[in-house]
This record gives sequence, structure tokens and C-alpha cells, in this order.
Amino acid sequence: MRIEAWTMGFCVGFFALVTPIYWFLSEDPTGTSALVMTTLLASLVAFYLGVVSRQIDPRPEDRDEAEIADGAGELGFFPPYSWWPLYTGLSLAVVVLGVAIGWWLVIIGAGIGTITVVGFVFEYYRGLHAH
Repeated sequence: MRIEAWTMGFCVGFFALVTPIYWFLSEDPTGTSALVMTTLLASLVAFYLGVVSRQIDPRPEDRDEAEIADGAGELGFFPPYSWWPLYTGLSLAVVVLGVAIGWWLVIIGAGIGTITVVGFVFEYYRGLHAH
């Protein structure tokens, strides 16, 4: 987490440097306030990552004396193929298209979207990949 904290710290420095330059060159209050909020958000993330990196045991990539073999092992669960993201995306496309065409299509797309999201969430509770 130490590397991530440093990366976000560099982002804070960059945005803190760019914000006043942007204000003086453009005098745009909207963009300047967006850059100020971006600086504050990056500083929040950098602070959080810095605090967490002190509270947990160092990961292999955080230690200077670590070997490549120290990072071996289980990396997590990676799901196999799934058709649910496609159906969920198509139902979202129907909802967005419904905003342009008519609200009746939004209702149909929301109904289909509810079904697809439920199927997407519960796909590992039944069927071929049930746990």
C-alpha cells in the first residue's frame, strides 16, 4: 500500500501545482473548482492509503528485501465466462434509449434490468458454477 500512497501523493502535488496555473490562465471558476475538488479527493485517498499501509503487515511488493517467490500463491477468485454482464448492459441500453423515445420503454428496460441484475448477483448460487 506504500507505493499506492506515494502515487496518490504525487497526484496531489500535480493537481495542487496545476490548479493555480489553470486559474491564472483561464479564470474559469468551474474548472478551477473541479481541480480543487480533485486535489482534495486525491489527498483523501493518499491519506487513507498511508494510514492503512502503516496498520497492516507489508505486502511482498512493499518490502525491499522481498523475493519474487514471496508473492506466489492464491491471488483471488476469477469467475469463468458469464452472459449476465451482456444482458445487464443491453437492459441499460434499453433504459437509456427509452429516455429518448418514451417513458414506457424505460419501464420495460427497468423491469428487464431488475431481472438481469438479480441473475448477475446470484449466478454463483445455482447452476454450473454453484458454490
